[in-house]
This record gives sequence, structure tokens and C-alpha cells, in this order.
Amino acid sequence: MSEMLRAIKTDEFKGVNDCYTLNNGVKIPCVGFGTYKAAQDESERVIKTAIEAGYRCFDTASFYGTEPYLGTAIKESKIPREEFFISSKAWKTEMGYSQVKEAFERTLENLQTDYLDLYLIHWPLPEVGYKDWKQLNIDTWRGMEELYKAGKVKAIGVCNYLPHHLDNLIDNCQIIPAVDQIEVHPGYTQESVLSYCKEHEILVQAWSPIGRMRMMSEPLIVELAEKYKVSPVQICLRYEVQRGILPLPKSSAMERMKQNMDLFGFEISREDMWRITTLPPMGWSGEHPDRIRVKVVESTEPYEA
Repeated sequence: MSEMLRAIKTDEFKGVNDCYTLNNGVKIPCVGFGTYKAAQDESERVIKTAIEAGYRCFDTASFYGTEPYLGTAIKESKIPREEFFISSKAWKTEMGYSQVKEAFERTLENLQTDYLDLYLIHWPLPEVGYKDWKQLNIDTWRGMEELYKAGKVKAIGVCNYLPHHLDNLIDNCQIIPAVDQIEVHPGYTQESVLSYCKEHEILVQAWSPIGRMRMMSEPLIVELAEKYKVSPVQICLRYEVQRGILPLPKSSAMERMKQNMDLFGFEISREDMWRITTLPPMGWSGEHPDRIRVKVVESTEPYEA
């Protein structure tokens, strides 16, 4: 991975709040906390618990409905806003030059803040088969570039973008995305996207970083958890950290939150990293930006990471 994406080498990270440096110089903690379906109606409590556990990097989105909970939890923590790294996303219905700017202002209001650390386009297509997606993306990105140049957001990026979606932005816009947040985990390693992002100095964030329940019973993951004396979840998250990927785990319990942060007292060997990377496909959500969602046969029930 390019040194542009590192504040320090990943093998020198000592905790979840050690930072990568994005391609525009902004620092971002190496592990974040995901707020999607954060214990449903207990979202505010869960986020307050995550702050107490020590998380300072939080991922939300207008679609999640957790922006107000995150804003209140941060305000009531009495911890200075600048100690947090807050990311949110514009939903499919909020794409477009003026629409994304209006959505951004709603997000700021929900989060009770006057700036964001990172703002992402949630999906490259508003619906499957949308013909004019390229121009819609360009228009949306132009609006985000203006927010960035105005100092309202420290970095801008995308979510669920594949190389051809990224090409469209890079070829037609001024600012290269700083981040691409994608589904990536053992059993779904997205090698083409990772290679593209490495080449273009785009940091990859991982949603669904443990691949759901399926990975918790995968024999290799169980074997390695026993070998390194950690949990299967910790194996998945440490695997991503060692690959230079920023995972976004979530949990509702303090004990598991702290366990998910405990990723820096062991290192997965080169051989074992290759064994994980070459696992057969498994744990996929069925989501694909260009296609109708696939109903996956294996269990896709969420697992509290």
C-alpha cells in the first residue's frame, strides 16, 4: 500500500485510534465503529457505550437513521468534537448536485455539528439499471467537491464503488476520492477493488468486516482463533488491519466492543494471511451495486462483532 495512506505502518499500530493518513493529508483512525442497525431502538445507548469503550471513529448515514443518536451521544460525552472522526453518507435518493448539498446540511443538523470529517456517496446507482448513472455521479461529486473546498467536510469519498464507477469520477472530476467503503471480509476479499484503490491511493473501509455468522463457524477461522488465542471476530478484523483495510465492526455490548478493539497484541503470519485470502467465496451479503440483490442461501443473519 502506498505510504500516502499511512501515518504509520500497519504493523506499528498500537490501538484503534492510531491513524492512516488519507490522500489529502487528513488522518483517520485505523478502526471505526459502525452504527447500521446499532441495536435498533437502543442506538443512543449503544453509541454512548462505544464512546466509553474508547472508539472515536464513527460511521453513520442518512439511510441508517442513526445520525441523531450519534450527534446526541457525542454531545453528551463532553469530549471535544475535534477528538472524533465522524463519517456519513448521502443515500440514493439524495444524489445530484443540489440534492447532495441539501442532504449534507440535513446531516449536519442531525449530528449537531458544523462540519464532517468524511462524507460519502452511499451507492453509485440510485436503482439497478439506471442508464444515466455516470452523469448523476459526476453531478453529485461536483456538489461534494464544493462542500470540500468550502471547508465543510475534511475529506470526501464513496461507498460500494467498483473500479468502473471510480474511473468515471477520476476521469471527469477534480478530486480523487479519499475512501471507498465496501463489503470486504474473509471469503469476500474484493481483490480487484483493493488493487485499484491501492493504485489510486484510496483507503478501503470494510462494512460487514466479519462476513456474518458464516465466518464464525468457518473451520479455518476457528482454527486460527484457537492458534492465536483470540476470537474468530478478532481474526477477521486483524486480517483486515494487516491488509491496510479500515474495518467498521459493531456491537451492543461493552465486553465485545473492547474485544473488537484488542487487535494489536498478535500478528497473523504470512502463511495464515494467504490461507485466509484464498478461502472460497462465502459470507457475502448478496449486495452488488449493479445488480439486484441475490438471496444468499447460507445464513446472512447479522453477528454482533
